[in-house]
Amino acid sequence: MMLGGGAGLALGAWLGPRWQDPELAVLVTALGLVGSTFLALLKALIVPLVVSSIVLGVCRLGSAGGVARLAGATALYFLATTTAAVLTGLVLVQTVGPGRGGAGLPEAAASPLAERTPLEAVAELVRGMFPQNLVAAAGEGNVLGLIVFSLLFGAALARIGARGETLAQALEGVNEALMLFVRGLVWLAPLGILGLVAERMGRAGGGAAALEEVTRLGAYALTVVLGLAVHACVTLPALLWLLTRRSPLRYASGLAEALLTALGTASSAATLPLTMRGVVEKNGVAPRAADFVLPVGTTVNMDGTALYEAVAVVFIAQTLGIELSFEQLVLVAITATLAAVGAAAIPEAGLITMVLVLEAVDLPAEGIGLLLSIDWILDRLRTTVNVWGDAVGAAVIERALPEGT
Repeated sequence: MMLGGGAGLALGAWLGPRWQDPELAVLVTALGLVGSTFLALLKALIVPLVVSSIVLGVCRLGSAGGVARLAGATALYFLATTTAAVLTGLVLVQTVGPGRGGAGLPEAAASPLAERTPLEAVAELVRGMFPQNLVAAAGEGNVLGLIVFSLLFGAALARIGARGETLAQALEGVNEALMLFVRGLVWLAPLGILGLVAERMGRAGGGAAALEEVTRLGAYALTVVLGLAVHACVTLPALLWLLTRRSPLRYASGLAEALLTALGTASSAATLPLTMRGVVEKNGVAPRAADFVLPVGTTVNMDGTALYEAVAVVFIAQTLGIELSFEQLVLVAITATLAAVGAAAIPEAGLITMVLVLEAVDLPAEGIGLLLSIDWILDRLRTTVNVWGDAVGAAVIERALPEGT
């Protein structure tokens, strides 16, 4: 998979200036087809995996007290790690000051994103939790709605006792079949990542164009990368070691397939099948924790996205010559945390929710236009951190549950 990603970068860098060359049309089409097919196969597993995993996870807990304990511990972990990520980003961006001395927004930097008030965004999030049609929700990618339904259905199934055992056993069979499918899909991952990375790099203009954009916003990109590195390599490993006594390096090596796929696809939802395989099969985390924490975390726990949004908003303010007050920074921290919860587990979803954070401190949404040129690069890094945070959470929550639950 690492070779596939490296080959994709090299091929995309070479293809960039030649992307529209008719003689290379077959190669360009083939790359797009390989990458999109791999991504489609991963995404096809999301709905059945989320539903079966969460229903089984709740059923395995049995009592309402066990479900409440699991949900409470999971919510506490998600809130703590997301808050830590946001604070890390704010401290770094205030210290480095990547946007200070900026000349304001260029005229061509207008954002194409539709404006929404924070209240409208919250209302939309709540509506999405209770879809009228589950089939439509599955087709629209409304994973949050499926999660809420699965939680309620799993609790109801546990309450009816032996009468629900047949369905629970059937769902266990579904889960095992899906994991078998995932193990087969892993063999396609190197080619899939090669196609995805090469196509994205080629469409961006190749290695020289990407390097030029990163250099132009170098201080900002460095601040984001440094913040993500601190959270991924210091905060999360420290939690993993202190709370579970697991080796962070060994745990990460068991998740190599999932982390590399997250880096290649920029989608934590598409990576979910491989994350579950790495957490349960390779790291030995109990399914009773992983089946609940990972699907929920894919939707609501986005440490990397929250950190990125906090850094980006302060950077935009600095570029405009605005120094945010302490009260405004607190507001950024709160809204970035909440906005990350509402960000879909799809590529570049953080750009959409960032509008809410900008509006909370009266900054123009057009500031997002400054970041569009390199967001596709940073998106892959923050998605990888999101997946790593979910995986660490599964191990932490497993230790928080008493034996037998």
